[in-house]
Amino acid sequence: KMRHSATAAPDNALAEAGWEAMRNGQVAVLSLAAGAGSRWTQGAGVVKALHPFCKLAGRHRTFLEIHLAKSRRRSRQAGIWLPHLVSTSYLSHNAIAEFLSRANNYGYEGPLYLSPGRAIGLRLVPTVRDLRFAWEEMPQQRLDEQAQKVLDSLRAALINWARTMGEASDYTDNTPMQCLHPVGHWYEVPNLMRNGVLAKLLQQRPQLQYIMLHNIDTVGADVDPVALGQHIISNATLTFEVIPRRLEDRGGGLARVNGHPRLVEGLALPSEEIEFRLSYYNSMTTWIHLDKLLALFGLGRPDLADEAKVSTAIRSFAARLPTYVTIKDVKKRWGHGQEDIYPVTQFEKLWGDMTSLPDVSTQFIVVPRLRGQQLKDQAQLDGWLRDGSAAYVESLCEWV
Repeated sequence: KMRHSATAAPDNALAEAGWEAMRNGQVAVLSLAAGAGSRWTQGAGVVKALHPFCKLAGRHRTFLEIHLAKSRRRSRQAGIWLPHLVSTSYLSHNAIAEFLSRANNYGYEGPLYLSPGRAIGLRLVPTVRDLRFAWEEMPQQRLDEQAQKVLDSLRAALINWARTMGEASDYTDNTPMQCLHPVGHWYEVPNLMRNGVLAKLLQQRPQLQYIMLHNIDTVGADVDPVALGQHIISNATLTFEVIPRRLEDRGGGLARVNGHPRLVEGLALPSEEIEFRLSYYNSMTTWIHLDKLLALFGLGRPDLADEAKVSTAIRSFAARLPTYVTIKDVKKRWGHGQEDIYPVTQFEKLWGDMTSLPDVSTQFIVVPRLRGQQLKDQAQLDGWLRDGSAAYVESLCEWV
């Protein structure tokens, strides 16, 4: 089921349903800010949410400040403050908490919660098969003869290293931060159930029913009353926003699999060529019906106080979703300026795969690119400024 969002062509009935839910205090926002932003910085680990990446209204603004400014605007329009949740991880929690404390929460007067991560992964030594697949079956640049010999020699040494260390064994031969990894954004919503933040929020706002989830870099996404109204009227558990795909959009998209429309992750596609045949790209912005989502996990609101039951429910549900294994290069520093780079494997589960489950009532709405575009690379910023996207985002914000 698809529908163009009436952000561009307002539908009064949908808008009124959305505004009513906001005025009744039924809506909250969840910003995903658990990652290290290595793609944004071309390798350096940063807390992306805190990067002052653009100048709006005369000042450089961070991703987090922009999202809070959008929530401030919608809150004042609705006459009630939207609770704003920010999911974090062991990589980002302390930095975000300290920064918000210094910045006085950017003057946000509504409920603002950090949702600390409750899932963490331990990297593994890769199998020889994994390494050969990455090097021999994936597209590779062919070097000149001497350079290729050096590369082949390096790869032979790494294969020997993997065999010596023990294929698929725990990777512990490094500092702890190099051995651990985040386990994918699917866990961000279950983390709300495990860390007590959702239970605390429901005590404060028992009428809460809808959550808008979005990536920290989807800066055009706000609590649009029309999109919210479409989600409410559809009675779906999850509503995903998709945008028309452009060549630079990587990461899968909307497809029909065995007659069932669903989001397919780029990691699940056997060929990059298939990805370019998908017309719509997943913006990751999702409208969630809270009680229906809890029911999928076999939980009700009172169960959130039972940590053991919640943990069991999450593990059981997670087993129904695919796990993606990727190879990541990590540095091992020996000291005195010497370091080596080793390929290790890590795993993750992704939120879009919720659409693959037949018992999850899901719909998809097509929204304008201005709303759904993700800023994954700083090279996008020039075009983002010139095509009007920055001005659009500024129009959604109310600053202090």
